[in-house]
Amino acid sequence: MEEMQPITRLLHRWQAGDRDAFGTLITTVYAELRQMARHAMLREQKGHFYSPTVLVHEAFLKIQENGLETELRDRHHFFRTLARVMRHILVDFARRQSRVKHGGEYESVPLEEGQIGVLQPRFVTRLDDALVHLRQVDATKSDIVELRFFGGLSLEQTAEILEISPSAVYRAWLEAKQFLREEMGYDVSDGPGEGT
Repeated sequence: MEEMQPITRLLHRWQAGDRDAFGTLITTVYAELRQMARHAMLREQKGHFYSPTVLVHEAFLKIQENGLETELRDRHHFFRTLARVMRHILVDFARRQSRVKHGGEYESVPLEEGQIGVLQPRFVTRLDDALVHLRQVDATKSDIVELRFFGGLSLEQTAEILEISPSAVYRAWLEAKQFLREEMGYDVSDGPGEGT
């Protein structure tokens, strides 16, 4: 990940109205954001409306449309916000798909980082509802799920963004998954390689 200072400085210049800073910011973080978007799209069906590139562009548009750029304090907040915005874009799309298809059964899938598109739109929307409740109970755990599941970040990357230890992220990740299993009333099984 890029060092904190340049990104934070670019965010502050962008917030002050420097349009060149916005372009430089995108160039600086684009590869990383595209990787996050690619992870968010891992399990989406082929031919999905969003590609990783489109998802990144849509996320930036949403940030600007909603005036969120004025709230971005630093690079950590920036990446948390981008993960959350990408989550909302994919969940909104899944809700629209669910309305069109009117249902479909859940399938058993692993709750692993970077695997949001679990083929069934109803799973995505139910997960989103559970995350809303988790945020009310423990915002840090909700952030961890967003960064790992929607952003595809590793334990170490998540710890860096949230400024907590990797072991604390790991414990909270396990607790968050248990909460989501109970909240969703749905067995979300662990997949291989969960620990990293």
